[in-house]
Amino acid sequence: MAATSPASTPTLPHAGPFLAADVGGTHVRIGRVRAGADPRHPVEVLDYRKYRCADYPSLAAIVGDFLRDNPGVQECVIASAGYPLADGTVITNNLPWVLSPRAIREELGLAQVYLVNDFEAVAHAAAYVDASEVVQLTGPAQAPRGPTLVLGPGTGLGAAVWIPNDGFPVVLATEAGQAALASNTELEMQLVREMLRHRSHVPVEHAISGPGLLNLYNALCAVRGVPAVHATPDAITAAALEGGDPLAHQALDVFCGLLGSVVGDMALLYGVQGGIYLAGGILPKIRQFLIDSSFVQRFLDKGSMREALERIPVKLVDHGQLGVVGAASWYLGQKAKAA
Repeated sequence: MAATSPASTPTLPHAGPFLAADVGGTHVRIGRVRAGADPRHPVEVLDYRKYRCADYPSLAAIVGDFLRDNPGVQECVIASAGYPLADGTVITNNLPWVLSPRAIREELGLAQVYLVNDFEAVAHAAAYVDASEVVQLTGPAQAPRGPTLVLGPGTGLGAAVWIPNDGFPVVLATEAGQAALASNTELEMQLVREMLRHRSHVPVEHAISGPGLLNLYNALCAVRGVPAVHATPDAITAAALEGGDPLAHQALDVFCGLLGSVVGDMALLYGVQGGIYLAGGILPKIRQFLIDSSFVQRFLDKGSMREALERIPVKLVDHGQLGVVGAASWYLGQKAKAA
């Protein structure tokens, strides 16, 4: 959303404080927020905390803990990956407990609990990311106003498309992480074949996510016929960045190459013109490694479509509160539409 300006963004109503939560597979980030007075910064974060999902029996327990120091709030918006059922329960592969907005509302006595897809929320926030909070990976500094892709590997792979529209923009939430993973090199084909020994379908997020990095590393060790010595994505990342472990380095390099290829595919599939924002927990940690990797080469390696992709800015977003701000922006946008 590099080309988005305050003038092209709908005016959001001033409302009292409410809760906005970004629910990931590993952490929940939650804030007490309200509408800001500056259109360039439409969300003001009054209080913000980060919780480990594994430390709590439910999302209601986390929200309740936050509410003890932030009483009086009556409405909450939750950004989370997953597929909502008719009863409001959300199916997700990456949470240790069931997510039910209705149960949270009833247990905590809230007036309303709203649910929005996590990367739909991030797409709403990316329009307000300052230039100082992004790293340009490729493409021009600015792009024409048009469909914009926001995606990121974390516990899974989330993706959403921001589409400009007169008045209110449209955000298309996707399950792009569940699409089949395509391989471009002989090594990648070997790794996919190894992963197919244990499952019938290798989705994109099985390789491009935090757990996906571990899957790549384990498959690489199997292909090379050596025992795996790292048991977590963080350990693989640390070993790769330190430079003393060739297999960890190669696994992370394959990860970056596959990411570039997948992002290029999505740009073409969704007709992206306005830019691409990469978010997610793992990418800021490997920023320099990503810059030095084959990511850009693989992103552009689309035959006759290379020239089109060269015109799309690709930027890395480093903003810890992006999901919370996005959920709040979505909520305020819904209020503005209803006004």
